[in-house]
Amino acid sequence: MKKVFFFFVLSVVAIGVCAHNVVVKAGTQIPLKSVNTVKAADLDKGESVLFRVARDVNVNGVTAVPYGTSVKGTVYEARRSAWWGTRGRLGITINEIVMPDGTVIPLDNGNIYIKGENRTGWSILVFAMTLLPIPCGGKAQMPMGYEVVATVASSVSIEAGL
Repeated sequence: MKKVFFFFVLSVVAIGVCAHNVVVKAGTQIPLKSVNTVKAADLDKGESVLFRVARDVNVNGVTAVPYGTSVKGTVYEARRSAWWGTRGRLGITINEIVMPDGTVIPLDNGNIYIKGENRTGWSILVFAMTLLPIPCGGKAQMPMGYEVVATVASSVSIEAGL
């Protein structure tokens, strides 16, 4: 029984030494990278897109948000390129980071808007001169590793390890 109590006390002390309560302040920048190449033609409004934290975010020498933490973005616009040279459009918003312990860090400025090339004038010219099929506009896609920097919207207190 004494050994169990000793290991319990030792565990509590070890947890207290390794964990710190830190405040991630509003305005802290969180660098993010996309995990996959994403094409507007393959998505629908409301779908999730996966990002990862690109490097550790430290607060007072303590890693508050570790490298590789998963972050989900939500598609708010996904339009494929179309006839008459209409360009594709892809809009993604990143509103929050949900930490492994369930703590939510609200984010601001996490919007991504990517447009393909507009080829309407070219399409009309090609059709008028040749009567060939009309080319589509440029595709909207976000490549793997696309970087975006979001900022923390409001200060949050979290448990962080060393």
